[in-house]
This record gives sequence, C-alpha cells and structure tokens, in this order.
Amino acid sequence: MPYRPIVATLGYVLSPDRKQVLMIHRNARPDDHHLGKYNGLGGKLEADEDVVAGLRREIREEAGIECEALSLRGTISWPGFGKNGEDWFGFIFIVTAFSGTPLERNPEGTLEWVEMERLGTLPMWDSDREFLPLVFDANPRPFHGVMPYQNGRMLSWSYSRV
Repeated sequence: MPYRPIVATLGYVLSPDRKQVLMIHRNARPDDHHLGKYNGLGGKLEADEDVVAGLRREIREEAGIECEALSLRGTISWPGFGKNGEDWFGFIFIVTAFSGTPLERNPEGTLEWVEMERLGTLPMWDSDREFLPLVFDANPRPFHGVMPYQNGRMLSWSYSRV
C-alpha cells in the first residue's frame, strides 16, 4: 500500500543565549491528541508551501514571531501516529534567530521558555525523548528516522545520518 502521510513541520525556537527553547504546553483543548504534553511549534504543510515557508507560517501563527535563521535538523516518519492511526512525516527544524516577542498563549495552549536541561523532565511524547537529543546536538548532519506508532504508543525508533 502506498505511503501517504500527513506532511508537517516541527520547530524548536532557541532563546538568543541558546539556553532555553520555546515550547507549547498543549493545555487548551480537551479534544487535543497532545493534551497535557509539551511540544515544539509547527503543524501541517499546506499544498502551496515548501517546508520552510510552512514552518515560518506555523511559528508566526502559533507564537507571533518571525523566523530569521533556521536549519533543518532532520526528518521523521511516524506511521500510525495520528489520533485515528494516520501516518505523519515531519521536517524537524531548529530556529536560532527570530524577531518579535513570543505570545504567551494560543488556542492550543501556553507558550513557555524552558531551560534546555529541563526538557527531559517535561510531560511529552516518549518518542520526543528519543529524537530531541539529535535536534540539539552539535553534529551538523541531519538525521532521518522512522518511529512507528500503534494505539498511541511508540513501537520502535531507528535513524540514519548522511
């Protein structure tokens, strides 16, 4: 069967001193698949946008800031991740410079600057704990992973770097 995932972006905005990352605490909508979890910013790609334009739009909508400098850190295929078992494919970015002042909240939840050392202590998808070290490491090569899900749980994780 052909693989036809929902294509999305996920961005991690660093503070100017690079000691904090802007996260969203998904605590606003009771029907949210991510309810209670912390996540980076991003969302579904629109048909007329490239992945960079999509990330910039999502961060503008979710945080009220403009991305000035960003880089692709990797890609992840999430078969079965969606609320109803949909497949997702994400382009993962790090944003190292932005303009504007981030919003305090949006319709999905509260935006919070989180110390990098605290990331692992936050409620988040178990899978995020697997790939986040690759997002923030010093290796300049992007990673490309696959992380199958079933019934809301990660089954495995593997990745390559080129």
